[in-house]
Amino acid sequence: MSMYIIEKRLLRQGLKSIAGVDEAGRGPLAGPVVAAAVILPRHRIIDGINDSKKLSPKKRKKIYHEILIHSKVGVGIIGEKIIDKINIYEATRLAMKRAVQDLPIQPEYVLIDGPMKIDVSIDMHCIKGGDGICASIAAASIIAKVTRDELMIKLHAEYPQYFFNKHKGYPTKEHKRLLARFGASPVHRMSFRPVRGTLSHNGRKRTAYRG
Repeated sequence: MSMYIIEKRLLRQGLKSIAGVDEAGRGPLAGPVVAAAVILPRHRIIDGINDSKKLSPKKRKKIYHEILIHSKVGVGIIGEKIIDKINIYEATRLAMKRAVQDLPIQPEYVLIDGPMKIDVSIDMHCIKGGDGICASIAAASIIAKVTRDELMIKLHAEYPQYFFNKHKGYPTKEHKRLLARFGASPVHRMSFRPVRGTLSHNGRKRTAYRG
């Protein structure tokens, strides 16, 4: 119940639609950054909602489906090309904005994980560590995480040599080893330092084979 304290306080103030916003994928070397916005049901508690990183994959997927059934959900996805063009911080803000815009209704108030205000004309509040203390932000973290993981599994089918299905593009030792061996794929973030190290001396991209 403590995860719902912030939402309950805002509801007592007369607000009816409060959206939590969070992202997944700021740190990986490949793939998109994904943001989600979630307006939880006012009269139902979804059991087990927590920071997505604190949940097992099985439990996270179960709660993901519960959120989709009972809540209003929006998703924003920004690919690696735009990340390279505008930087990961701005790409994350843009993904969050698109997630809010993707909601079936416009919320009256937005709660955002971390110090990252977004460009929408809605009152908002940023909460450090919000995915661990605020139910709607935690729900958004679950939607964003599961959505992105599924996208990376699809990319694994195109580029199986990188094992995106295992590390989801994050800079693990194994991913860096494979990156050094095969070079950068079209879905790697060329502006990220470990990926830049795979560029040839003349600045042309080393593109990995497909499947």
